[in-house]
Amino acid sequence: MADSIKVSLVEDGTKLMRWFMRKFPAMPNRDFYKLCRGGQIRVNSARVDSNRVLRAGDVVRIPPTIAVYAKKENAKKTETGSVFSLSDLEMLRKTIVYNDQDIVVFNKPAGLAVQGGTGIRKSVDKMAAALFPYDKISLVHRLDRDTSGLLVVAKNQRAAQVLANAFQSKTAHKEYLALLNGTVPQKQGVIDNYIVKGQVFDSPERINGGTGQKPQRAITEYKVLSDATDCVSWVLFLPKTGRTHQLRIHSAYSLNAPIVGDDLYGLDKKIDAGLSTILATNKLFLFAYRITFYHPRTNKLITLRATVPDFMKSVMNFLEFQLPE
Repeated sequence: MADSIKVSLVEDGTKLMRWFMRKFPAMPNRDFYKLCRGGQIRVNSARVDSNRVLRAGDVVRIPPTIAVYAKKENAKKTETGSVFSLSDLEMLRKTIVYNDQDIVVFNKPAGLAVQGGTGIRKSVDKMAAALFPYDKISLVHRLDRDTSGLLVVAKNQRAAQVLANAFQSKTAHKEYLALLNGTVPQKQGVIDNYIVKGQVFDSPERINGGTGQKPQRAITEYKVLSDATDCVSWVLFLPKTGRTHQLRIHSAYSLNAPIVGDDLYGLDKKIDAGLSTILATNKLFLFAYRITFYHPRTNKLITLRATVPDFMKSVMNFLEFQLPE
């Protein structure tokens, strides 16, 4: 008996053949064409050709003979562990804050990896490629898996090259908001030191003598926007370099106030008992709030802001912290 599948919102605009190949990649093209010509594959009960563009709500008839390809694909997914659902794609689609023919900008949730790899089931790069199957998706900068906020993704090679250069040369600017576990005596300043393997060094000479690693300078501007009960600080970070875990390390070791929820650099510092209840979350309170860059095609300056995630917003409201202008 034939089955049927309703086309989802995230699949709107996809051609029939691409839709089938995405769901049943183990099926040879020749089998798809044969089933389509024979009328066994139908859309809304009508015969269609392979180039039919599907719309959200369309009902696609799935012939019983395709079941064998579904079993093969399920077995493959079980082996690799790399799989995401339509609901995952819908979740990512809802985080889009800007989208055109060259770029798409997501408000990435905490806990979602930016790039796929061994043992990573869901990642922005793979899911974005599924959302925009006709584009060449490329990452142009990174966010830690635990960091939430704005992530710019290129949709073609030219945009990728222009934006990658912009982020590397720092003509693109990122601003982060963070809740720190501790108070910062100097309310505004610049952290300028060297980071190697999670350690902070004041000079490159100490790095060469201590680790043998090539010096990598790390610079972060910061401003304390507010603090509360002498135990937490609401801070704006403007990184001038992009070292791995730079803001987390600078918070923990240069400001002596690790970011709340940091299970790598903040384990030795306990949350104040009076705030432990409202801060009871395993999520990192680091958020890429605002980003400014020149559009790769129009060269117009774009500034985007993201909505603060719910787990941070509730704490902001309780402590009466405000967003920067």
